[in-house]
This record gives sequence, structure tokens and C-alpha cells, in this order.
Amino acid sequence: MNFKWWTRDNSLELLMITLGCAIYAFSLDMISIPNGLADGGLSGVTLIIRYFFNINPGISTLILNIPLILIGFRYLGKRVMFYTLYGTFCLSLFLILWSKQTIIGPLPLKHDLLLSSLAAGVLSGLGIGLVFRYNGTTGGSDIIARVGQKKFGVSSGKGILIMDYLVLLLSLSYLDFYHIMYSLIVSYVLARLIDLVQEGPNRAKALFIISDQYEEIAKLIDTTLERGLTYLNAEGGYQNDKKQIIYLIIQPREVPQLKRLIRSVDDKAFVSVIDAHEVIGEGFSYQRKRYHMSLRKR
Repeated sequence: MNFKWWTRDNSLELLMITLGCAIYAFSLDMISIPNGLADGGLSGVTLIIRYFFNINPGISTLILNIPLILIGFRYLGKRVMFYTLYGTFCLSLFLILWSKQTIIGPLPLKHDLLLSSLAAGVLSGLGIGLVFRYNGTTGGSDIIARVGQKKFGVSSGKGILIMDYLVLLLSLSYLDFYHIMYSLIVSYVLARLIDLVQEGPNRAKALFIISDQYEEIAKLIDTTLERGLTYLNAEGGYQNDKKQIIYLIIQPREVPQLKRLIRSVDDKAFVSVIDAHEVIGEGFSYQRKRYHMSLRKR
């Protein structure tokens, strides 16, 4: 493989993939297994194998990943699969290390399976989410989820959740229904955390505002909220009249204030509010500049 593309960012990605695998392996070895919780995806299959054949999940993970890695090479490309091979190795290594070390003991929370399932879901989702956010996978169902995300636009969290449910059904072969129900909580929390970590903390709201008094509304937005905005040229579908649509991104906490501003100018204005995930730019991922409409070029 040609490594001329390697940069400092790639080194950071490998570091975060390593950290994510360590967290996920800790969740499996120290929380899920000691408390009788199943897991989804390939990890859940390795737990079934562990129960019936007493094979360390770290070893079975390596073996079962071989055909899935071959699929990944076809759909995800060499760079992603290099990260996948690295992630698969790291997960297998940490699964073995956490199970063999004697410094930190398992967390025996069988008296409170709800707490166990929440802890396992949060840690597993955080670990896998970090791996996904930095362009890696841990092999197994992660590869299938990434292929589904690339080919069909299904989010990684949803793809993993579907596969988790299928594996949990198979886990009824060695676990009772009571533990499987708590394992469903693990899978749900895990899927939500994966999407949250991947999308990043910079969540915001995107608004489309249609009003004949758009200039006055825009001026209030600029002077009161100090948010930049964009005019979009549009045409009415009924009368075919030309319109200006205001488009802007704001923090969720600013939505009520903005609604009041709009109503004070035009109580019949059309406003659409949608979620904006991981907003990058001035005022969100770096310091916002102060400016006013009087300084803009018309």
C-alpha cells in the first residue's frame, strides 16, 4: 500500500480508533459478560461461541472477521479497510488484555441490570462512535453498517441496531428472556450514542423563513441575535411570484426568541425549523465575528 497520503491527521485517527476499541472492549469484558448481558453484531456471536465452546472472544473475533473484511475491501476502499484491519486487531487485542489483567475487576452489577445495561450501552456506544467518527471500524457488523451507510444512506447507528436485534434473538439459545430484554436497552443506547458521537456536539437548528417583510425580519435577526443569514431566491407555487427566503442556523436555545422576533413583524410568516447536525463555521466551531447589516455590501 502507498503511504504517501499519510498525514498527522491519520496518526490522530489511529490514536482515536485505538481508544475507541479499548473502551468498547472494556464494556464487553467488564460489564456485559460479568452481568450476563448479550451483545449485538459480531461481538454477540462471539459471546454465543464463548458460552458453548469456551473460546476467547478476542480469538473468535479475528477468525469471523476474515470474510467480512474481504467484503469491505470491495465496497469501502483500501484506506478504510486498512483502518478496519487495525481496528479489528485492536479490538481483539483489548478483549484479550482486559480479560487477562488483574488490576481492574469486573463490575458485578447483577443486582441492578438496568444500571448494567445503561453503563454497557453508553461505554460501547462511545467506543464504537469514536472509531466511526475517525473513519475506522472494529470489523464485524461495523463493516456491514458502513457499507449500508455508503450504498443506501442508512445511518451507522440504525444499521447496527437492526443487526443487534437479529443477534439478540440468537442469544436466546443461552440467555433467558429477562436478560435479553435488558440487552435490548444496551443495543438502543449504543445506537443512539454512536450517532451522537459521529454527528458531533455542535448541534443546531436550521430555519427557513418566508415573509413579505423579510428585510425587517433579517435586520432584527442581525441586530438582536447577531447571526448571519442568507437570502434564497424562490418562486411561489400558486401565483408564481418572486420571493426571498431567509435561511439561517442558530442554537436550539435561540429558537423561542427568534419566533418572537418573527411574530412581532409578521405573525403570518411561514417558518420551517429542522435539525442541523454538526454545524461547522463562524459562531459554532470557532469564534463568531460581530458585524451589522450597515456594514454589508448590498
